[in-house]
Amino acid sequence: MFSTGFASLKSPVGCWKRPGSLNKEPLRQRNFGRRLVRLVRIGRHNKALVHSVYLEKTVQKLVQGVHRFERGISGPQRELFARLAEGQHPDALFITCSDSRISPNLITQTEPGELFIIRNAGNIVPPYGAANGGEGATVEFAVVGLGVRDIIVCGHSRCGAMNGLLHPEGLKEMPTMAAWLGHAEATRWIARQKYADLPDDALLNVTIQENVLIQMENLRTHPAVAAGLAGGKLTLHGWVYKIETGQVFAYDSERGQFLPLSEVPPAPIPPPARLTAAHSI
Repeated sequence: MFSTGFASLKSPVGCWKRPGSLNKEPLRQRNFGRRLVRLVRIGRHNKALVHSVYLEKTVQKLVQGVHRFERGISGPQRELFARLAEGQHPDALFITCSDSRISPNLITQTEPGELFIIRNAGNIVPPYGAANGGEGATVEFAVVGLGVRDIIVCGHSRCGAMNGLLHPEGLKEMPTMAAWLGHAEATRWIARQKYADLPDDALLNVTIQENVLIQMENLRTHPAVAAGLAGGKLTLHGWVYKIETGQVFAYDSERGQFLPLSEVPPAPIPPPARLTAAHSI
């Protein structure tokens, strides 16, 4: 259940043992392993104590990552960071879910400074004036302050927020989340009325797609976006990332479907964007 490897906050080096080197491992590791065994036994009566040790290990993993990052900064990276310190000039605004399985820079193979990113549960953009959250301000700053020319709304497969939208009974202990999903209520209505005959998995899949299109409509209500679209200075894109395969699907307005990104030309999407039929991706 627990690993016996442990590193101090000051030095993550030399804390991993090789096979057959048990007797040579640092004394600190062996002591920590014995401590964990004792805590597991104690934990049957004091689970909070064991949980605190688990949190200690979790933070330690992050600290080790920071140390590796700092040590691994090479000459070209130092030059990049020096340029970024002077200001940012991102190519696009990328709006996606907070889900930990989604990494925008990994998916798009971009460097720091190339994407301006909004993340929240369900990749939702409330209509203009409907909420006082940071989404509207971030969209406005991206378009007006940074001059981005492309906005991508990217949903993803197996989205927990969209599952909660379809099954609000599961949100009884999460009232804030339930209220937030109210900004996707149009998605829920479309899913329940247009696709009522679909089984649960297929319904979730098509709901994820429809939600991307609904959030693109919400984006159009923001003055900065509306002006940018009207002036031909801004383009909206709808994507869905499939976690299972790593594929990205883009909305094709001519066919009314999400298709593999390589098959969809980066053309403007005229409103209103709608799916022509249920199609799982």
